[in-house]
Amino acid sequence: MANRQSGGSNTAAGGAQRPNGAPQNKICQFKLVLLGESAVGKSSLVLRFVKGQFHEYQESTIGAAFLTQTVMLDDTTVKFEIWDTAGQERYHSLAPMYYRGAQAAIVVYDITNQETFARAKTWVKELQRQASPNIVIALAGNKSDLSAKRMVDHDEAYAYADENGLLFMETSAKTAMNVTDIFLAIAKKLPKGEQAAGAGQAQGRRITDADSAPRSTPNCCK
Repeated sequence: MANRQSGGSNTAAGGAQRPNGAPQNKICQFKLVLLGESAVGKSSLVLRFVKGQFHEYQESTIGAAFLTQTVMLDDTTVKFEIWDTAGQERYHSLAPMYYRGAQAAIVVYDITNQETFARAKTWVKELQRQASPNIVIALAGNKSDLSAKRMVDHDEAYAYADENGLLFMETSAKTAMNVTDIFLAIAKKLPKGEQAAGAGQAQGRRITDADSAPRSTPNCCK
């Protein structure tokens, strides 16, 4: 199985030493997986979130790509280990390797394509059946910048998400609308644990070798 490797910078995202000897931010690490049909914009969402970039023509992911990014929540730095999975049907059987042990998932559909919404519901059912019992699932209706071509009604998607206990936002990787917000909403909903001690500087933006094998990442605060 081949993985697509992505590059990025090591820009610090917070957690520096506080004045007067105050404790530093605790760091919590979570595994997050993106699922959805091919071409709904999963990779574009991740690229926008991690690097603040958007490419009009994004290469299709082969297998999965692995990236990391951190967000700040009050006294906590949440580090996401993100698995961006391929949407092509031939890779479907590999998906459990990536969502196994994940604490969070974003299921993405294209608001201009009703079939991708139906497929998103299938992914949600699969996660509810086979993923970790306490997994936080967000539903992202991507390509909101193409609302003139909308085929999936916002209220329909919202009602579905509400019935299934999902976070829900419409997003646009192109305009950046709600991209950071959906990751922040997930970070707020994730349990931060009681093991946190406060030492250490927060991990910054980092892109890790995508050729590494999929692995489960425990909910870990340190």
